[in-house]
Amino acid sequence: MNLKYMLDETEWQTLIQRIRGSFNDITIKRGFEQYKQELAHLMKISNPEHIEGFVEGKDEERYQVTLNLDNLSESHCTCSVPSYCKHMVAVLLAYVNQYGRSVHAIVNSHSVATLTQQDRSTYLTSPAKTSNQQPSNARPNTELNAELDVEIGVEPKNSVRKRNTAEQLQLQELAGKLPSMPIQDWHAFFKLCTSSVGTDSPNVQYAQEALASIYKQQPELSPVLDQLYKLHAQVFVLDKLVRPLQNPKMHRNVFIGFHTQVAADDVQKEITRILAEPLMIGDEPVHWSRVSETSDYLRSRMLVESNNLRYFSATYDLLWLHWIHPNLKNKSMYEEELDQLKSAENELKTSLAKLPWLLAQSQIHFFLDQDEPALDLLRQANDKGVIPPERFFLFLQILSGKEQWSRLQDWLLAIGPMMLSRPREQHIEAYVNLWEQVIQHSSSSDSEQHLWDSLVRMLPFSRKIYEETLLAHSKWQQWMDFQLSSGTEPLDFRVTVLKPIEKNAPELLLPFYHQAVERYILLKNRDGYKAAVKLLKRLSKLYLKMKQETRWEEFITTFANRHSRLRALQEELRKGKLIP
Repeated sequence: MNLKYMLDETEWQTLIQRIRGSFNDITIKRGFEQYKQELAHLMKISNPEHIEGFVEGKDEERYQVTLNLDNLSESHCTCSVPSYCKHMVAVLLAYVNQYGRSVHAIVNSHSVATLTQQDRSTYLTSPAKTSNQQPSNARPNTELNAELDVEIGVEPKNSVRKRNTAEQLQLQELAGKLPSMPIQDWHAFFKLCTSSVGTDSPNVQYAQEALASIYKQQPELSPVLDQLYKLHAQVFVLDKLVRPLQNPKMHRNVFIGFHTQVAADDVQKEITRILAEPLMIGDEPVHWSRVSETSDYLRSRMLVESNNLRYFSATYDLLWLHWIHPNLKNKSMYEEELDQLKSAENELKTSLAKLPWLLAQSQIHFFLDQDEPALDLLRQANDKGVIPPERFFLFLQILSGKEQWSRLQDWLLAIGPMMLSRPREQHIEAYVNLWEQVIQHSSSSDSEQHLWDSLVRMLPFSRKIYEETLLAHSKWQQWMDFQLSSGTEPLDFRVTVLKPIEKNAPELLLPFYHQAVERYILLKNRDGYKAAVKLLKRLSKLYLKMKQETRWEEFITTFANRHSRLRALQEELRKGKLIP
């Protein structure tokens, strides 16, 4: 979405205050969950204060949201909540994110405002807490500070206990045995490494201190084991952050605290970076068993993961995509993995997380070039819940990289309908770029028609990309028909956008400009007349370019006579030197 309006610092701080004053903390947190799941979409920002969007609900339902940032009480949503609902918050967060502002500043606005510095001072120096005769259950001020930090949204500090000599010697002894220990024992080792780090506050500081403790104890390892050690250190900490929140009996969305989510997101970014580096397994094939154990470990976490977390699901996918698939020489590990996944349904029963389970099987079938079952499983997964668009592109980008154009076309056709309910501009653009590659390498005219059909089905989400693609393919008539049917204003476009049409098919712009002129005149105000004259000047140049000066003179004379009673319009026509 092109942002026409800037959000300066004063407007930003005012917006935070308005949101905090209008929405309670629970509603903001619920809206944040919907935003994180990419369910909120912006449709239109008609002016700096008026925003339109929608939020995806269950069973393909959409909640239409209209926001008035000047007066949030005038905002409304089509859901059953009378006012100030979570869907409004979700669209608001999508809006501020578009402007590069911090979503978390809004999510945490209530907790930050809970206590001022004066409140903190009063709390800590109250007689009950400063008396020399504290009650037996009183806590030291350091603990009170931690409690206040939680209340006002500051990351609480974790305490680090100093290890004794015996513990340190035990860790050194175990570290030396790591190369021969199975992966599960590595995690037991990590647990000992982090035993001195407080676990009461799962936040960024805890994650940093836990990882520092694990890396401090790392022995000298071969390149592959070093890669695996770093990966599992991050996975261990991620597990400590998010696993306590999950209920394996119910895969509904769970609430994850702000500081925990920030920490988990940071760990996931590092995991993504680690897995993006090539695995040096070719030099150390003896360690394939450790890679297989890593897949087993991630699978066990992924298959009981709550719907809205997906950290272990993403890690499992990346492990197979970047480390396992590029290095496998035979199909046995794929087939073994499929067997493990299929058996999980009977083993886990109601604890099984169906969405990642289906997606994992689809990916393995894809790696085996078994497209029919892969797509069938992908459709089943799409029916089960929201699939992140990046998950779709995982398949498409692999095919593009391998230059399998016919297969890529089949996958584009199959995945397009699955994306229809939740496309975003950047995903549509990536989808179109892949179609362009297919068209470039295909001798069939059907490929280009498939592209247009897909873009039309994705309207109104694909509008900007659809228009740009029409212009890129010199589809001047289709572009103009689309503008006329949608009531677009010519002055909304920069001159550079219309210049190719003026050069190649100027006659197509005539009805576009003429219709807009009549609409501007009907406004019967000075701004409308100025806009009309601006377009009339463009029309005069078009007629000149088409060598139809006589036709222009007849038109402008008739036009001026027809509107002779509109004195302000006559003045603007004279200023524009359109009439004497």
